[in-house]
Amino acid sequence: MAWYNRVFNLGSKKPTVKRKFKTQRSYAGANTGRLFADFITSSASADAEIKDNLRVLRDRARELARNDSHIARYLNLMISNVVGKSGIRLSEKVRLDDEVNQGKLDIRANRLIEDAWKQWSKMGNCTANGRLSFLDCQKMAVESLARDGEVLIRKLKRPESPFGFQIQFLEADHLDEDLNKVNPATGNHIKMGVEVDKFDKPVAYHIYKEHPFNKTYMNENEHIVVPADEIIHLYMPTRPEQTRGVTNIATVMANVKQLNAYLEAEIVAARVASSKMGFFTSPDGDGYVGDSEEIDGNPVQTANAGTFEQLPAGVSFQSFDPQHPTSAFEGFTSSVLRSVASGLNISYHALSNDLTSVNYSSIRQGSLEDRSSYQIWQQFLIEHMIEPIFAEWLVMAIDAKYLTLPSDKADKLISSATFIPRNFAWIDPLKEMNANVIGLQNGTVTYSDISASYGRDTEELFEQHQKEVELAKEYGIELAYQPFGATKAPIEPIIEGGDEDA
Repeated sequence: MAWYNRVFNLGSKKPTVKRKFKTQRSYAGANTGRLFADFITSSASADAEIKDNLRVLRDRARELARNDSHIARYLNLMISNVVGKSGIRLSEKVRLDDEVNQGKLDIRANRLIEDAWKQWSKMGNCTANGRLSFLDCQKMAVESLARDGEVLIRKLKRPESPFGFQIQFLEADHLDEDLNKVNPATGNHIKMGVEVDKFDKPVAYHIYKEHPFNKTYMNENEHIVVPADEIIHLYMPTRPEQTRGVTNIATVMANVKQLNAYLEAEIVAARVASSKMGFFTSPDGDGYVGDSEEIDGNPVQTANAGTFEQLPAGVSFQSFDPQHPTSAFEGFTSSVLRSVASGLNISYHALSNDLTSVNYSSIRQGSLEDRSSYQIWQQFLIEHMIEPIFAEWLVMAIDAKYLTLPSDKADKLISSATFIPRNFAWIDPLKEMNANVIGLQNGTVTYSDISASYGRDTEELFEQHQKEVELAKEYGIELAYQPFGATKAPIEPIIEGGDEDA
């Protein structure tokens, strides 16, 4: 038989045996072997996953915020970096549209709006309870988002306010997550207290009239229906059809809880190790009374440096010397904290306050990543909270005659508003300044870009420079520099008795 007959089974009377091969999955993550037996999954919508866990997650996140130092630091970092000391500020840039001055900034209208907004933002004016400034509102919104996952802001028409408008903060508890049904009056679905139409667009919010867990109102609380255009439901969805928000702490909650339990155990063990020296033993449990006794009758021996005591016959000493914390304590806690920092999307050195192993490059890279995350939060806060509030405030302020501006220009005034968040100082400001100068010379950046990076507005910058030049002239002071291109050489300092070559 030719060799090719043996290969291709030609001329053979024996039937060909077909081997059965086990089908291999295309994705290793979809394997179902013994190593994946505990990889339990479920197919559920976003709301189905959230509904039964929302309250528990929110309550546990609040407990950690109260009692865990790392979660408390995370919330403080979010407030200080997203909002900052001055908050997100308004810069109005409406332009004139008459034939003579078309395209020029309407300085009068801009200043009028900015001054009125600044006045409304003061404590006692912007919120219905009169307890918060608008800066406080921004801080509360960020903290509630990070801790609770969501917060409700109600827009109120208030004739008693000179602006005709105020806001009210409501905790997420007011929105009943157990209210899930079809509204018989409208046919809309109510999902965890949020009534939505067939496109999942919120049309109304079914909220408790009073806080549901304030014991004063537990027996008499009832729902009220608030139209969706009066509510800002602030949350960051992670899935397309998600109706409610989930706390950012959810992904790290288990690790933080276990780390706290481990730290508590190590602290107790260390206290025990430093408090107890050992035990006196005897065959019958008696025979040694020590130097004194505790209240419960245990003998106490006074230990003096360099002295030894002879024990009675039949009494021996058994030392007790546990080594706590263990040598792996620091490495283990650091490893867990790195996992927690990753889950919170923040650098380890920022969360832990541990700068022992960082250098310029590593801390700069970590800071840049943190800032990118903070800037995402800043933009979210501007688009989902501040801009809707500003739009409602402007219309109401014009209707209340606080702003003497034409009401038919309201849309133009709203669209011309920009909001400037806090800036971030660089680790090496000299390098940043030089880079800005080169960028201006090459035309790759503008004054507006640079001003915005410092949390300022170009018009505000130019105005301040002009004021300082006029102030210097008023006091007869000749400035040694001129911004935007030096026209005078700076005066070199003279050091008396110094050596030029030194």
